Amino acid sequence: MSRKACVIGAGPNGLAAAIVLAQAGLQVHVLEAESTPGGAARTLELTLPGFRHDFGSAVYPLGAGSPFFWSLPLINHGLEWIHSPAALAHPLDDGTAVMLERDLDETRDSLGVDGPAWDKLMRPFAERWPEFAAEVLRPVPFIPRHPWLMARFGMVALQSARAVASRFRKERTRALFAGLAAHSFLSLDEPLSAAFAILMAAPAHAVGWPIPRGGAQSLTNALCGFLSTFGSKVNTSSPVQSLAALANVSPNYDLLLCDLTPRQLLKVGGQRLSDSYKRQLGKYRYGAGVFKVDYALNAPLPWKAPDCLRAATVHLGGSFEEIAASEKAVRLGQNADRPFVLLAQPSLFDSSRAPAGKHTAWAYCHVPHGSKVNMLEKLEDQIDRFAPGFRDCILARRVFSPADLESMDANLVGGDIGGGAMDIGQLLFRPTWRHYATSARDIYICSASTPPGGGVHGMCGYHAAKMALSRLDYINHAYER
Repeated sequence: MSRKACVIGAGPNGLAAAIVLAQAGLQVHVLEAESTPGGAARTLELTLPGFRHDFGSAVYPLGAGSPFFWSLPLINHGLEWIHSPAALAHPLDDGTAVMLERDLDETRDSLGVDGPAWDKLMRPFAERWPEFAAEVLRPVPFIPRHPWLMARFGMVALQSARAVASRFRKERTRALFAGLAAHSFLSLDEPLSAAFAILMAAPAHAVGWPIPRGGAQSLTNALCGFLSTFGSKVNTSSPVQSLAALANVSPNYDLLLCDLTPRQLLKVGGQRLSDSYKRQLGKYRYGAGVFKVDYALNAPLPWKAPDCLRAATVHLGGSFEEIAASEKAVRLGQNADRPFVLLAQPSLFDSSRAPAGKHTAWAYCHVPHGSKVNMLEKLEDQIDRFAPGFRDCILARRVFSPADLESMDANLVGGDIGGGAMDIGQLLFRPTWRHYATSARDIYICSASTPPGGGVHGMCGYHAAKMALSRLDYINHAYER
């Protein structure tokens, strides 16, 4: 008899888990609550007809650099990566921008006196990205496969961004490093914040920071398309209210994998999960949220620094100290007066995103978890600071508070796009010491709340499915007894 599995949630991790199970020969059903699969990796007309916006994620260094996604023939299912000439632009108040180029040598040369230090910091990880990615995009092992490489990473990763940035002499380079480290949602004085700068910059030099032609939905559709070759499909508009009720509907599932955060798993787990495990889920800590705005534009953003037009991603925050102040405020539960803003402008490089002659952009800033403060004016002031007069380009905007984001994707609890707070303790042991297994032998969690954490790479789903498969015979024998 064919073994069956059910995956709850069709985000990148849920789809990755479903593919691994299908590759192993299981009959897989995927249930997605929303009308469109993808979770935060969806593309929707959020402003005006013909303007296609990425609801959540938009730029994919870890997607292009994912060991699991590499292994799949996604190109055969419509996925095409587009690389902007530069991976990232970081404009400064002097009207110039410091650039993160895809080519490491070019970045080194552009950074002047800091070039050798940047090269020494990034080259070991960029040149050995396949080995490095396989190590960092999995649960922390007792014995790494590449111990010297990981020891070198650990020496930097456990430091604060401020400590590592001190090796750079120029403010321009420190600012670039600060923007990369701010992806951690940590204060730049906290341990581990430097790790995120490495995990952002190294793939930029190894695989780039590409966007999918047609938007994030193209990646989701490619994963769904490959899954369909195994006879499996995603059932949309199919919310699961209770795992116990799901078992009553189809009691023959050998495995249940949940692309849900701990709060959602706690809600649907009911009697299927032990009281002690539910208490563990209840202790899980979510991180800061984001305040996001999507724009329909009548022209490209009027950057003071022309180099900003070379990059699909732009970091807006000025100096290291300004970005550090912004991120520290959020960690203290406050809204920053001059928030660090992440901006994407995909239509400069993908004309399918907007009508001819028009453009799209989105921007977000970090805010305290579940914040209800309207940050629109402060966010737009930061954009206008580096692209004066940009408001004149706006045809329409769509504003998302943390609550708005959660209403469109229940996994974005309080606007947290990373699946949980990313400090050392929780990053190592998210959501509990079990990683993917739960107290129920047939139920696993495979969301970004599990190792290796947030980012569109599918590795949470991949590792959860691998664990579930490794224990499948044990599970069946236990039921037989």
